Amino acid sequence: MNDKRMSIPIIDLFAGPGGLGEGFTSVLDENNKRVFRIALSIEKDEFAHQTLTLRNFTRQFEYRKFPAEYYRYMRGEITLDELYAKYPSQYKAASQEAWLVELGPKTSHELVDAKIAKALKGEKNFIVIGGPPCQAYSLVGRARRQQFEGLNKEDPRVYLYREYYRILAAHNPCVFIMENVKGLLSSKVDNESVFNEIIHDLQNPAESYVKLEGKGKLVFNCPGYTLYSLVKRQGSDDLISGKPVFKPADFIIRTEEYGIPQTRHRVILLGVRNDLKITPDILQKAEAQIVIDRVLSGLPRLRSGISKASDSDSEWKNALENFFANNVTNEIDPEVLEKIKSVILKITLPQKKRGGQYIACSTNVEYNAAWYLDEKILGVCNHETRSHILKDLYRYLFVACYAEVKGHSPKLSDFPTSLLPAHLNVDKGISENKFADRFRVQLYGHPSKTVTSHISKDGHYFIHPDASQCRSLTVREAARVQTFPDNYYFCGPRTSQYTQVGNAVPPFLAYQIAEIVAKILA
Repeated sequence: MNDKRMSIPIIDLFAGPGGLGEGFTSVLDENNKRVFRIALSIEKDEFAHQTLTLRNFTRQFEYRKFPAEYYRYMRGEITLDELYAKYPSQYKAASQEAWLVELGPKTSHELVDAKIAKALKGEKNFIVIGGPPCQAYSLVGRARRQQFEGLNKEDPRVYLYREYYRILAAHNPCVFIMENVKGLLSSKVDNESVFNEIIHDLQNPAESYVKLEGKGKLVFNCPGYTLYSLVKRQGSDDLISGKPVFKPADFIIRTEEYGIPQTRHRVILLGVRNDLKITPDILQKAEAQIVIDRVLSGLPRLRSGISKASDSDSEWKNALENFFANNVTNEIDPEVLEKIKSVILKITLPQKKRGGQYIACSTNVEYNAAWYLDEKILGVCNHETRSHILKDLYRYLFVACYAEVKGHSPKLSDFPTSLLPAHLNVDKGISENKFADRFRVQLYGHPSKTVTSHISKDGHYFIHPDASQCRSLTVREAARVQTFPDNYYFCGPRTSQYTQVGNAVPPFLAYQIAEIVAKILA
């Protein structure tokens, strides 16, 4: 069993599937014991909560010394109920650590505070982590809603961060980590910067709470917080009244610079309680960027499925061999055309076909094997392909071959006419270059583009670079790009699994941040 007595409790808000928590609970001391433990994870989504509960269950045991029954569940040999029945005390603890509830108007502050207090059991040396939902601030989402000039202040998602700072005011953690999308920096309400308001509120949570709720409300005794960048070191010129002053851009972490195989740019704030008087370290850049090849390698090749038509191995192969029946030859660049012909000529059926929730196989990875691999799985989980209409299979084949020849993913203007999607705004996409990369392949030799929750929709933005597989990324491939270990099992339907992965903080980035926090609290 895992000894929790000396570990530092974590309150994880808006936890998602637990990417931040996974990174923090992977930091070990000199005795190979966890430095941090999850005291409470709060998440509103049912399936993400199931994933959280299952991962919390594994943490009731020593680090990565999971019981044999856990692997049997991953392989589909026993049910989740049978796993939990085998270890009732561990399941009970995991259930208490993962709370299915929506922070905000639907849940009283008194209930939230009581739950947190019970989880902490009087421990004062603890931290808060988490990222309020970011859809309101997302640049892509705002573009679709045409809200670059200002957000709708009636949208409750704009102000969910207030739940975060209220908890800071009420419970006074030593340190907090808050994550959000880069679009937060440019978000405005009534022409006022949302980010500036967030900075002020996080620095002065008790004062901000009174201002928001009125003087008749409970007054918290909170010393406030000093905010730090995790990528820019504080210099003497950055001090005003003894506190560091950073530009908004100083809080952006470009994950490809820190050993994460994707160009994910996120705002991450580190807050240290004012009475601690400690200046934290910053993240150390990796020697080189990690390209997508290094994490996709070692996973079984799969074929895509065919939707709205008969689907079998032979029909899939025949469909690709019939690519040129669409009369596209004259419209494709000659070099790209030769590449397509070469792929079709050599195309073979993958041994593992379309994969599944579990595939018995040998796996490997070219990067950070100690982090990713677990030989006890005896295979790979959450590695199952989607079905696509035939025209999309042809588009994926074209896009992947184009990228391999040209070194970049094609725009809609590069497509042969017969392969253009039948969307109303395609002409605008070509003439005005708006969402012109709606079919985007990941490139060998480069980090992946940002994995987002949009991967749950159709996969067009996340096409596998191997043209011979002719498909979008699987959940496991997306999870590897996000740096989830292979033994991290995602619960729920496949669409929800994609959403969970896309919404998460990369655990290996969280691990590096956790090492900095551990030094603060040492």
